[in-house]
Amino acid sequence: MSTTAAGLSAAIDRDDDALSIAGRTYRSRLLVGTGKYRDLNETQAAIQASGAEIVTVALRRTNIGQNPGEPNLLDVISPDKYTLLPNTAGCYTVEDALRTCRLARELLDGHTLVKLEVLGDEKTLFPDIPATLQAAQVLVDEGFDVMVYTNDDPIIARRFEEMGCVAVMPLAAPIGSGLGIRNPYNILTIVENANVPILVDAGVGTASDAAIAMELGCDGVLMNTAIAGARDPVLMASAMRKGVKAGREAFLAGRIPRKRFASASSPVDGTFF
Repeated sequence: MSTTAAGLSAAIDRDDDALSIAGRTYRSRLLVGTGKYRDLNETQAAIQASGAEIVTVALRRTNIGQNPGEPNLLDVISPDKYTLLPNTAGCYTVEDALRTCRLARELLDGHTLVKLEVLGDEKTLFPDIPATLQAAQVLVDEGFDVMVYTNDDPIIARRFEEMGCVAVMPLAAPIGSGLGIRNPYNILTIVENANVPILVDAGVGTASDAAIAMELGCDGVLMNTAIAGARDPVLMASAMRKGVKAGREAFLAGRIPRKRFASASSPVDGTFF
């Protein structure tokens, strides 16, 4: 390995290539959820295998202290080790989303980093964009650091950035579908025009999907079902960790241009005989 390559490889494992969100830096560009696992022990093992440092929590479905006497996620996912990202999964109105974020701030001693999603349809789980825009503006005005789930529309992504969201999270495909990135050029356009982190959220099915997202230049990937729903969630979490890292390295390295015809690895020009 050359000195340059060695330096780059080392940088990827340090803060030199860190993901920065709301003033904090993270070595891992993989964010993971906590739902759909068999139990809290499997949740803990998969998250450890993923290497994730940001863990998202659906307050409407997960107990982090609001239900005394029930199993508490914080018993296995310590806020001292992970950055918790409360989310508004399952919210279909602006009022429910705002209430959930305010509850998270209360339960987590003033925590302001939240993932906002306001859903518009129970079958597709697509975001309700007008409602999400409204909720995002209120939360930003209240001092929340908003990471927002949205569709893959570059115009809407820019609108969220302009209003002050700290990260924009376009879907790759419907939540939990595992279809992978359906509109890579939309995602690429969002990335190319962004000044805040862009993280693919929803639709990833396997490690190659995560790698593709990173090769497009995304700053990170958030997933839950792809790991929790796998036959072996802990092993899939490990695969996703490597897929995200490989995709990031490929993006930094710069792929060769696509060509219609062959280009020999050992060209005949300049040969001795």
